[in-house]
Amino acid sequence: MSPIAVPPHGWQERAQRAVAKGQLIDAFIPGILLDSAFSRLGYWYACALGWAWGTIWSTGKVEKRGELWVFRGLPRWAFPRGGVCIGHCYLTGSAYVTARVLRHEAIHVAQWQRYGFLMPLLSAISGRDPLQNRFEIEAGLEDGNYVPRGTE
Repeated sequence: MSPIAVPPHGWQERAQRAVAKGQLIDAFIPGILLDSAFSRLGYWYACALGWAWGTIWSTGKVEKRGELWVFRGLPRWAFPRGGVCIGHCYLTGSAYVTARVLRHEAIHVAQWQRYGFLMPLLSAISGRDPLQNRFEIEAGLEDGNYVPRGTE
């Protein structure tokens, strides 16, 4: 999660539209798929995948921090941006993991619990640009180091 030095003009309005679009998409998702036994099954499946990936590639310290299991020392190609949350596993490189980043990632854990199997699809639909990805916006762009403090 490398910080964006100067966010582009109008990014906050685009971010608000992205969140609104995500809420509109949510309105069409059958309730049985959200915050349900089915979504929890998807969450636990993602946790197992995160554990497997982290166990295979982590060369650093693995520790429980709140709800998250933090796997450090993964090779740069093994995770996007500065790290990735899969289920309750945060997979990252060797950078220090701050309390702010953990707060951001904890919101992703709650998103995984809500959406389960739908999370990868919905995240892909939201796009790779964190300033327009509803999941990154909802988790906090400042805490995720996507924008400088004081710009949200």
